Amino acid sequence: MTHSRPSPTLGYLAALVAGVLTTLTASPYELWWLGPLAVGLVYWVIQPLRPRQAALLGWCYGVGLFGSGASWVYVSIHDYGYTGVPLAVFLTTLFVCAMALFIAVTLWLYRLLCGQRLAFLTFAGAWVLGEWLRTWLFTGFPWLLLGSSHVDSPLAPWAPIGGVYLLSLIVALSGTLGAEFLRRRWWAVLPVAAMWLAPLALPTQWTQPAGEPLRVALLQGNLPQLIKWTPEGQRIAANTYLEMTREYAEDADLVVWPEAALPMFEDEAEPILARAQTHLVPGSALLTGILQREGRGLYYNSVIGLGNAEGEYRKAHLVPFGEYLPLERWLRGTIAFFDLPMPAMTPGPAGQPPIRAAGTVIGNAICYEIIYADLVAQQARDSELLLTVSNDTWFGESIGPLQHLQMARLRALENGRYVVRATSNGVTAVIDHHGRLVASVPQFETVALLAEAVPMQGLTPFTRTGSWPIWLLSALLVIPGLRWPRRQRRLF
Repeated sequence: MTHSRPSPTLGYLAALVAGVLTTLTASPYELWWLGPLAVGLVYWVIQPLRPRQAALLGWCYGVGLFGSGASWVYVSIHDYGYTGVPLAVFLTTLFVCAMALFIAVTLWLYRLLCGQRLAFLTFAGAWVLGEWLRTWLFTGFPWLLLGSSHVDSPLAPWAPIGGVYLLSLIVALSGTLGAEFLRRRWWAVLPVAAMWLAPLALPTQWTQPAGEPLRVALLQGNLPQLIKWTPEGQRIAANTYLEMTREYAEDADLVVWPEAALPMFEDEAEPILARAQTHLVPGSALLTGILQREGRGLYYNSVIGLGNAEGEYRKAHLVPFGEYLPLERWLRGTIAFFDLPMPAMTPGPAGQPPIRAAGTVIGNAICYEIIYADLVAQQARDSELLLTVSNDTWFGESIGPLQHLQMARLRALENGRYVVRATSNGVTAVIDHHGRLVASVPQFETVALLAEAVPMQGLTPFTRTGSWPIWLLSALLVIPGLRWPRRQRRLF
């Protein structure tokens, strides 16, 4: 049976639209049901294409996805990177086009190596392997993964079992099977129904309370980013967080300041931290993000504790161009955007133990780290509560902070742990072990969030294994459809 297929040009346009549709699945739009439609559209138009055409199709999808979903990059570059509009537009476009190459390579390899046999399986498996590639290659950028938007969808109960990549696989399979259904392969409705109805029979409680609720006070200072690292900004930060700590510490077991709350190094902040400690009640603790420095030019983005707290955490997964400069020898000094306002950070060691504060074992993820599902799962294995401190001021009033919050919610659901999220200007929130918002405060206000977070014990299947079973499953789905290139076959 044959069916009409669009021309390659129409296919490229369809892929661009599909990328935008994928952005609409994420916060703040949360139209998660568009995910299978977007994947199904790409699957439909890619089948007759040659490898080079498939690569261009994937690149168009990536441009649509990152051009719409990562538009906040422009805010960071223009508003806080000291660049004019033309240069900010150029750098944002360069970023979008570069990120789109990940999807271009994925779909190029798919059409090069896979035939029509079991295409609905091989395409879905290749899609998830492409997301894995984007997570780790060149430090990774697992933003806008297909499964990240399903923390509130009927598929959410799958997250504690296989994490975000299992959600991506199910959404991708739903899209490819949906396309097969439109080709009058009526059997395709059965596996889709099974995947979407199975959550009704899955467990909803993988972990249990480990103790009494912890009273937390999350302080959102709302300090202007452009003056933060000036002497005036340092004074404002110190006064703001000291006054808020004095006001709210009596009602909290744990007080949390956000990432780099004090714009100075720890040794410079010692007098301020000593004053903050005097406001704590016996048995309580304060955790704050702060910069540390050691001999030989080592600098760390860290979380440290005061009062009833032991241990520290140093950020292990750094943000390129934000905390360190790739190709620094050639880029530093060329334009203002590449001149970091602070020394390049050093990554913390792997396998850092959790912090113990106010009698609770706390796993940490600083800012960008919360989007890495396996890094957070490693922290969750040995902790009762997850803490993420962030400076989302770089996003401005864009959609970035809301996407960031959505991914933090999925980490809570994956691991069956409460997530306590303290940010500089929002979204500051407490998230329960089902990924639901317990409490939050408005963005762009100087405000404290007082809420309760429950320490949890026990491990979800995902926390135990991480993502490798889903990556392996995705690879196994691809294998049956492989066709190794014959000698005369052109790679492009």
